Amino acid sequence: MNPRSEARNAHAIQRLVSILQANRRGKGRGIYSICSANRFVLEAGMLQAKRDGSLLLIEATSNQVNQFGGYTGQTPQDFVKSVREIAKSMKMPWERVILGGDHLGPHVWRNSGSKAAMEKACELVREYVRAGFTKIHLDTSMPCADDAVKPNQPLPDEIVSARAAELCQAAEGAFRALPRGAAPPRYVVGTEVPIPGGEQLGTQAPEVTSTKNLAQTLEIAEDAFRRRGLREAWKRVLAVVIQPGVEFGDASVFHYDSRKAKSLSEFCTRKWSGVYEAHSTDYQTKQGLREMVKDHFAILKVGPWLTFALREAVFALETVEQELLRVRPGMAASHVQESLEKAMLENPAYWKSYYRGNEAELRLARRYSYSDRVRYYWPHPAVSGAVQHLVDNLTANPAPQSLLSQYLPQQAEEVRAKRLANRPEDLIRHKVLEVIDQYAFACNMRRANEAAC
Repeated sequence: MNPRSEARNAHAIQRLVSILQANRRGKGRGIYSICSANRFVLEAGMLQAKRDGSLLLIEATSNQVNQFGGYTGQTPQDFVKSVREIAKSMKMPWERVILGGDHLGPHVWRNSGSKAAMEKACELVREYVRAGFTKIHLDTSMPCADDAVKPNQPLPDEIVSARAAELCQAAEGAFRALPRGAAPPRYVVGTEVPIPGGEQLGTQAPEVTSTKNLAQTLEIAEDAFRRRGLREAWKRVLAVVIQPGVEFGDASVFHYDSRKAKSLSEFCTRKWSGVYEAHSTDYQTKQGLREMVKDHFAILKVGPWLTFALREAVFALETVEQELLRVRPGMAASHVQESLEKAMLENPAYWKSYYRGNEAELRLARRYSYSDRVRYYWPHPAVSGAVQHLVDNLTANPAPQSLLSQYLPQQAEEVRAKRLANRPEDLIRHKVLEVIDQYAFACNMRRANEAAC
């Protein structure tokens, strides 16, 4: 990174801090975080940010991106390079992009002993910081193989916080080696959410974090930072992850109830210097998301809903393709859905422990579950090749608007109004934008940008 890009990066982070401070003052502003490495999703996010003149926060998880490649096959440096290339192609100003690392900790290596897992986790955060990620979620909540805890019981706060401070120390060391002018990392602590990668939902809505537990968590965490000489780093903790009572699973969603979070909202401005970060906000209502921001859940994470919308668009376009095959005898079918099913059956690791039922029920869940385990398979060479085949087919043979209207009615209306090109890639991005636009509304992104300038 050169000094000029470092300065721009620092400016973006300061604008983020200004937005979060405005939220604490009751301005109802926030920022959404796109948790995806999918090209269509990132392109859609950039279109929205350009439209709103806002910052764009993009995050990678330790599952997706790590020093060994993650399920995307990308290291942190690779991820930054790929996002930069997408930003360049979309003419998205890089100085308005903030990169974050989500659930950075020993999760990926939790089946090892804690010492070995934490060594890898420390290197993970170092690589994220070196690559230019400036928002770091320190998540050490998961037990490792040698942790003496009962099944489904959390680690004690003292252990979680001590390990988070150890990770922070590694991140600070990596930061000090960066060129002069680099933005120091901003941190997020806490993790009252499901494990990285997905949800395993029961029949009861999750309990909202109690202010008593929150106060204890913050006190123990601050003490752990202090013990490692990280007082200045603690001042850069932007947010704490807590459970606002929202969740989603296979076929159900628990929606936000502002009344249950009233005490948390009051705690934020009276007894906490930062804001709240909300995970698993996917599939919430537009108004519910806005209420969350008003209640100081100023950072809204979204991931599966975006690739769920992408999957809807791709499946719809494949159905359009199947209709066109009847009148375009020279066009070969893409077989996207067939390729996806084959890839998921050949490597069930990403969905097997999440779905239950007989073969017919499992097939339905693989395709249509809110948990959207499909998202792990889009990078598969056969699947990505099939998607490109579909795109090529419908680029060379655009769907009649009347046919498009049957399967993607909102996109067809935009095409009729000449606000959207009848090209498959544009149609897919627009479908994803339907989701992102709800988050932009909830966060008052246009006003947030103006306030931060």
